[in-house]
Amino acid sequence: MAKKLWMIGRMVLIAVMALVTFCSGAWGALALWYQLPGNLATRTIGSAIWVIGVIALVILAINRRSWLPFGIYVLSYAVLMFWWVSIAPSNNRIWAGDTSRLLTGNVEGSQVTLNNVRDFSWRTDDDYDARWETRHYDLDHLASADAVLSYWGSAAIAHAMISFGFDDGSHVVFSVEIRKKRGQQYSAIGGFFKQFETILTAADERDIIRVRTNVRGEDDYLYPLRMDRAAMRALFLSYVHAANRLAVTPAFYNTITSNCTTIVYRMARQIDPGLPWDVRLLLTGYLPEYLYKVGALDRRVPIAELRQRGRITERARNSKPGDDFSRVIRVGIVEPEDAPDAHH
Repeated sequence: MAKKLWMIGRMVLIAVMALVTFCSGAWGALALWYQLPGNLATRTIGSAIWVIGVIALVILAINRRSWLPFGIYVLSYAVLMFWWVSIAPSNNRIWAGDTSRLLTGNVEGSQVTLNNVRDFSWRTDDDYDARWETRHYDLDHLASADAVLSYWGSAAIAHAMISFGFDDGSHVVFSVEIRKKRGQQYSAIGGFFKQFETILTAADERDIIRVRTNVRGEDDYLYPLRMDRAAMRALFLSYVHAANRLAVTPAFYNTITSNCTTIVYRMARQIDPGLPWDVRLLLTGYLPEYLYKVGALDRRVPIAELRQRGRITERARNSKPGDDFSRVIRVGIVEPEDAPDAHH
């Protein structure tokens, strides 16, 4: 009986080690492919050598029934990890035009000055009139906060932004995005492997919404949030402070742990520590259902109706250059009642 248990235990251990080796080996291959210095051929060769080496060690361990190849693999993986942690984020690269400048903000009481607010006029992703502005905001006149979600394929995945409105009708949108280098394309998998830095963009609604609906063919929705003025003010300032931190201390974007929604969630937790975590913070396309659940959307109206009213894609696409874009996209959207107890 003892021998049988020992055999079972040995088989379980071997199975676990095989699984760990496979997963870590695959991760190492992708890490090398995305981050090894050099061109595509160099990265492909480096990744292939790693894969061949891992397979050879596994075959050697099986054939010789020896733990030595596993020890060699552990040592090799430790070297790989030492290299991996040495890869540091930077603000000094040749950036794409729309992420070439970093947002910063100065706060003096209720007065906020934002530097490098983007207000581009887009014709295509590569053809635009670039405008970077310094804008001033009085938080005593902050009137609204809206969640804007932009979908580009899957119903489960969307890019989330927050638009703050003021009582003079002006709006500014904060968006946590990847900071692409010139000529670089977005990759969800690359977002796990330090391929992109994080940038916090502040932009005019006509820029950051219209480029998605009119240029990139995305489908956008706007949801007015039930937040009291103190919470809106705190969230606005959280964005400003986050932008200032990124300007001093760059950070990598991560598809799961540091994306457009998880960062907003962490900031919101500073306002309301009781805000629950939910898988819909990762499956960002379902974020409206989460916001509805926690009371951040108007629950007098069914979520399906809020979604229907909040679809701004056609209104954005049909807007004219001289239109008040922010007013046009909000036609038919009912503002929620004041909610001093939102999120509770």
